[in-house]
Amino acid sequence: MAITIYSNEEIELIRQSSILLSKTHALVAKELKAGKSGAEIDKLAEEFIRDNGGVPSFKGYDGFPNTLCISINDDVVHGIPKKEPFKEGDIASIDCGVYMNGYHGDMAYTFGIGDIKPEVAQLMRITKQALYLGIEQATAGKRTGDIGFAIQEFCEQKNPYKCVRELVGHGVGKTIHEDPQVPNYGKRGQGARLPENCVIAIEPMVNLGKKDIYTKRDNWTIATQDGKPSAHFEHTVAVRSGKADILSTFEWIEKAVEENEQLVKI
Repeated sequence: MAITIYSNEEIELIRQSSILLSKTHALVAKELKAGKSGAEIDKLAEEFIRDNGGVPSFKGYDGFPNTLCISINDDVVHGIPKKEPFKEGDIASIDCGVYMNGYHGDMAYTFGIGDIKPEVAQLMRITKQALYLGIEQATAGKRTGDIGFAIQEFCEQKNPYKCVRELVGHGVGKTIHEDPQVPNYGKRGQGARLPENCVIAIEPMVNLGKKDIYTKRDNWTIATQDGKPSAHFEHTVAVRSGKADILSTFEWIEKAVEENEQLVKI
């Protein structure tokens, strides 16, 4: 395993990619509503990224056909945007990457459209809180198991949810997926040690039901085996001494969610 240590100047470039990514998600949040399709949202996101000097990280990656991964309800990740419109009560986990100035950022947010079930809204809240608990552990000298333990304990011991095992966070920077892998489960003091100035994407994927998943016939979309909803939140984070440095931001997204009457505020 070779964990890349970035200079402060490089981390600022990763931050620029992550900020454009954050603004892209905010655009998505403004447009997302029942009756709109994933394909429409995907087209808007690609145009916005390119108009602002970036390139979609996911489009063409291992043959993936789109800018956004849009995973609906029981889809966990890697959903292909569809022409079918979103419906009242859907949740949509939207994952995106941006490449700009030689560096990638990676980020995901789960949106609730219209009147979603209270237990699904709570799943979204807990998953988002788990992300920040994981980020608290992303300091120099800690290990990936410390991040995974914080996420898993909160989701599975303090709340009745299950963390997906097969899918993990990862290093990010010059390429979209780098070492180390960052699982959303684990034991304190185990896993790769995190050096100062490495950059990782922390991304809890948490199921309302069981942890088990499968890949759909499109060979991309990963869904829960029991058909229950899944939520996904992700930030790009620089590991620092004392306190993690979150390079992406939910600030603009949450402002757009507040202004969009069709989206659930969590």
